[in-house]
Amino acid sequence: MTLDNLPGTYKVIGSNQDADSYNYKGILSLSLDRNKRVIAKWLINNTQEQFGTGFFKDNILVINFYYKGENDTTFKGVVVYRCLSNDVLDGFWSEKHGDPNFLGKERCFRNSDPSNTIN
Repeated sequence: MTLDNLPGTYKVIGSNQDADSYNYKGILSLSLDRNKRVIAKWLINNTQEQFGTGFFKDNILVINFYYKGENDTTFKGVVVYRCLSNDVLDGFWSEKHGDPNFLGKERCFRNSDPSNTIN
């Protein structure tokens, strides 16, 4: 995969960074800014928006992300995806205040349905 192949919308299946491994689904939108940095936006379970910026090298995509949680608290973390193909990303993630004994997991599949996107 090349950097220019990354932009698009992906369906996400993941599990949280805890002992219960709560599963979730969502949508990930990837784009590039004018400096070729990766811009990410997730919509998790149709309710929670997350945002991030990152970089890509040797089929590895790294994104620093953040989102607003309860009481307007900002949570931050990092996700690392291995690009298995032009259509599949396999990743793991950790939040700053998450359980350090666990990593969250995500698998993303390029979405071919243009009506299923986030702006």
